[in-house]
Amino acid sequence: MNEQEEILQEPVYSPFVLEFLAVAHKYCVFIEESDRYSPEEIREYLQKALPLLYLRGTVLPSVEPDDIASNEKYVTEEQWQSVFNDLRSKFGNTDEYWFTENDNSTNDLIKGSLSDNLADIYQDMKDFVILYQKPLRDAKLAAVWAVRKLFRSHWGFRVVNVLKVLHYQLFGSENDRLLSEESDI
Repeated sequence: MNEQEEILQEPVYSPFVLEFLAVAHKYCVFIEESDRYSPEEIREYLQKALPLLYLRGTVLPSVEPDDIASNEKYVTEEQWQSVFNDLRSKFGNTDEYWFTENDNSTNDLIKGSLSDNLADIYQDMKDFVILYQKPLRDAKLAAVWAVRKLFRSHWGFRVVNVLKVLHYQLFGSENDRLLSEESDI
């Protein structure tokens, strides 16, 4: 096996990682340009993109970075806040929602925010995309390791919460109408 073939056998160059990279990059670009879209267009895009992001996150390979110090963060607090504010102004009074956590034994309601969750997802994706684009193998390993770890502990949960809210916002009134029509029969 030559050096080129050996490199392509690396888990960080697998189709699963490259497909995840493509979806994560497109998500980041869309979020960065969200001011160009209506709230409805944003909802419709996210309804399609977030399941892809989640699915691609489930198949990321398990890797162990040689140097965990290679795992750098790039999205600043100011950038996160800018994304959050832009999305919050787009969603307006439909930004907040209530949910319960599965590990919440008292079933207390928790107030969530689409903008907060989407900005968190953006931060994890943008950090991954920037770190993965570094030419060093250690950086790519650290990027895959971190985003896979964060999928399990952070952004995966946020994707699921956002999708439920978006589904209701996009189709809730339609479902209410259909249920009403069914009860009239």
